[in-house]
Amino acid sequence: MKILAIETSCDETGIALVEASGGLRAPKFRVLENLVASQIKIHRPFGGVVPNLAKREHLKNLPILFKKILHSGFYILDSIDLFTVTVGPGLEPALWTGIGFVKELAEKYKKPLVGANHLEGHLYSFLLPSKNAEREVLSAKRIFPAVALIVSGGHTILLKMESLAKWKKLGETRDDAAGEAFDKVARLLTLPYPGGPEIEKLARKGNPAAINFPRPMLHDKNYDFSFSGLKTSVLYYLRDNQPANKADVAASFQKATVDVLVQKTLRAAKQFKAKSIMLSGGVASNKLLRNELRQAAKKTGMNFFAPEIKYNLDNAAMIAAAGYFAYLRKKKYKMAAQGDLGI
Repeated sequence: MKILAIETSCDETGIALVEASGGLRAPKFRVLENLVASQIKIHRPFGGVVPNLAKREHLKNLPILFKKILHSGFYILDSIDLFTVTVGPGLEPALWTGIGFVKELAEKYKKPLVGANHLEGHLYSFLLPSKNAEREVLSAKRIFPAVALIVSGGHTILLKMESLAKWKKLGETRDDAAGEAFDKVARLLTLPYPGGPEIEKLARKGNPAAINFPRPMLHDKNYDFSFSGLKTSVLYYLRDNQPANKADVAASFQKATVDVLVQKTLRAAKQFKAKSIMLSGGVASNKLLRNELRQAAKKTGMNFFAPEIKYNLDNAAMIAAAGYFAYLRKKKYKMAAQGDLGI
């Protein structure tokens, strides 16, 4: 099946062309084209994403990227089997741009159209090929049951997965998501947007043991998260310790966040006798988090799956995977922007 996917949930305009096969039992993906237009420079002066500016840029970028896809030489438009688009969660003005664009295409070429869940896109992103090569076909017996951590600017969610089509939410953030906390602490340190990569870069120059920031909810028996208090602790530290060593603050904050994410994920994996740990979402591109979770999984004899860095960030290739599985599962999302859509 050849799938054209659109992603406009936030400030990245994405269009991808993906070949999918194997169904739910042995899925295999080949990314023919994966184009992303970033809006970072536009939103940076505001310290975050401005929804109406994001909408404007999506409207401008979608036809440009689509034209590039048409001239990529990989296919004739009539050969597309399925159109899919992110319907949520995300910024609703941004989501509507992608929905409106792809609805016109699907109607014009009389092709099926399915809505895709952005979070499911992150969840399935580990299946996308690595290093421009096709990933080996992974057997369900080897992977499941699994524990999946989706960690981004808007979400921090822990799932128990029985299969690619069946999962249960174990916990989620009660306030700030981990990525949101990174962005807010970056602003406290007067670092530019987006804050996550800037914190990580500055942290390399600091001592992660310099400041003993709290590890919120680390010892709670549930699998929920909370990062608002950790952010506030950084605020108070900076207020009471001037001049502060910003590199030490960044490194210590990052270590506290990663400790909570890794230890709660590992505890869930052990409790539910998981064969695998999965990591995805924008914050999954953080090297400290990836390395510590990979090492923790390895020590306990579990598989560790995380997509290539480029697939951790918002992109349409992962939306193609989510759309493919939604189509196979006959899971019909309303073709409308759903800002608070869950998983």
